[in-house]
Amino acid sequence: MEFTAKQIAGILKGEVEGDGDVRISALSKIEEGKQGTISFLSNPLYTQYIYGSKASVIIVNKDFVATAPVPATLIRVESAQNAFAQLLEMYMQVKMNKTGIAKQSCISASAKTGDNMYLGEFAFIGEHAVIGNNVKIYPQVYVGDHVVIGDNTTLFAGVKVYSDSEIGKNCIIHSGTVIGSDGFRFAPGNENNKKIPQIGNVIIEDDVEIGANCAIDRATLGSTIIRKGVKFDNLIHIAHNVEVGEYTFIAAAGVVAGSTKIGKNCMFSGQVGIVGHLEIADNTVIAAQSGISKSITRKGGAYMGSPAFDVNKYRKAYIHFRNLDALVLRVDKIEKDIKAAVTPDLINGI
Repeated sequence: MEFTAKQIAGILKGEVEGDGDVRISALSKIEEGKQGTISFLSNPLYTQYIYGSKASVIIVNKDFVATAPVPATLIRVESAQNAFAQLLEMYMQVKMNKTGIAKQSCISASAKTGDNMYLGEFAFIGEHAVIGNNVKIYPQVYVGDHVVIGDNTTLFAGVKVYSDSEIGKNCIIHSGTVIGSDGFRFAPGNENNKKIPQIGNVIIEDDVEIGANCAIDRATLGSTIIRKGVKFDNLIHIAHNVEVGEYTFIAAAGVVAGSTKIGKNCMFSGQVGIVGHLEIADNTVIAAQSGISKSITRKGGAYMGSPAFDVNKYRKAYIHFRNLDALVLRVDKIEKDIKAAVTPDLINGI
C-alpha cells in the first residue's frame, strides 16, 4: 500500500514541510533510508543522518531545527518516536490482517468461534473451546478442550494451549510457547517417584504478550495466573501456581519456581531465577542473572547478585571483590616481610 506525506501527517496529526504529495510504501531506519520509505528522527545522536538520508519522508519533533538543507519531506509532530511507533502499529495491523479458515484446519463440532477469525493450516481447536471475535490462530496451533480465548488475541504458529486454559483479550503469544503443560510435581522417596496429577489451569488476563518458546505450567490445584498487561520475553518458564502481577516485565530466560507470587509493575532483567513459595513486592527491579532465594517485602527495591541483595550494597561489595587479588598479594608481601624481619637473634633476645 502507498500513502502520501499528507495522508500520513493527517493520521499522525502532524504538519508537512516540503512535498506533501510524495508517496511512501515502506518504513526504514534513518541511516538506511531509501526512496519511497518513511523514517524518523528522535535521538539527537542520529541527527547527522537526516542531511544525507535518502528516505522520502522523515518524522521529526516540532522543535527540530535544521542546520543544513534536508532533502526529505518532513512531518513535524509532538513526539517523533511516539508517532513512528503508531505507524509501526498500523503497519503490523495491515500485515497481520489475515482472515478465513483454512481447509486443512480442524474445529471440533462443540467449539464456539467468533466473527472474523483466522485459522491457519493444520491448526486444531478442541471440544467446547470458546474463541472470541477477531482472533488470529496461525498454522499448527493446538487449542485444547474447554480453552477460552478472548477477542483480538493472536496465537502465532506452533503455539500449544492445553485444556482448560483461559486467555484474555488483546493478547499476543509467539511461536513455540506452551500454555498449561503439567507442573513439575513428583512424590520422591520411592523407586517410581510418583507423579502428582496437575488438575488446575492457567489464566492469562487481557493485554498480555508472551515471547517465543515460553512455558507456563498449569496449577496443581487452582490456577497459575498471569495478570493484565504482563510482558514476557522469549524462553521464560513460569511454574505451577505462580502469580505474576499486573504490568510486570520479565526478560529472556527468566525462571519462576512454583507458588511464588510476584507483585505489580516489577522489572526483571535476563536470566533471573526465583525459587518457589516466595512473595516479591510491587515495583521490584532485579538485575540480570540474579538469584532470589528469599521473599522481598519492601516495595520499589532494586536487587542484584546470587543470592541477590540490595543493588547499592552489591556494587560496593563487588568493588572489594575486584580488588581481592591485589589484597591477597599485599597480605602475602606483608607476611614475607615479617618473616624476613624476624631473625634468630631477635627470637633469642625475646
